[in-house]
Amino acid sequence: MPTPDFVLALRRVIGHDPLWLPGVCGVVFDDAGRVLLGRRADNGAWALITGMVEPGEEPAVALRREVEEETGVLVEVECLLGTKVVGPITFPNGDVVTFLTLDFRCRWVSGTARVNDDESTDVGWFAPDALPDLGARHLALVQGAASFDGVARFVA
Repeated sequence: MPTPDFVLALRRVIGHDPLWLPGVCGVVFDDAGRVLLGRRADNGAWALITGMVEPGEEPAVALRREVEEETGVLVEVECLLGTKVVGPITFPNGDVVTFLTLDFRCRWVSGTARVNDDESTDVGWFAPDALPDLGARHLALVQGAASFDGVARFVA
């Protein structure tokens, strides 16, 4: 997956040292209540659509951009589900990153789900009761978004 230019510039200064980055994650539902997932090119796992927030970019705008870039789907960001610190993660090249991830519930507006960049090998819509194997965090996000009560969740 391509590393954003701003991260490459930071890495030239700090090397592999820990980096704190804002991230976004979207639970996207279509009109039939299905969830949009992508199969990650880096590890083959099915996952929600995620990405990094560019400097100065609003998180909801970043998520709309990421969903469109990765899947060709246009979404409306409905609400914040919660936040979560994810990491630290050490990448194969030795870079260490911890993400402050903002998780959003979204709804499909238009577009046909497809592999739209090199970050995924497959993209599709799945009924919540027929999901492929998901990591525990993403499965919990889908379940929470499906029954969202309007109260964002935070680790205290």
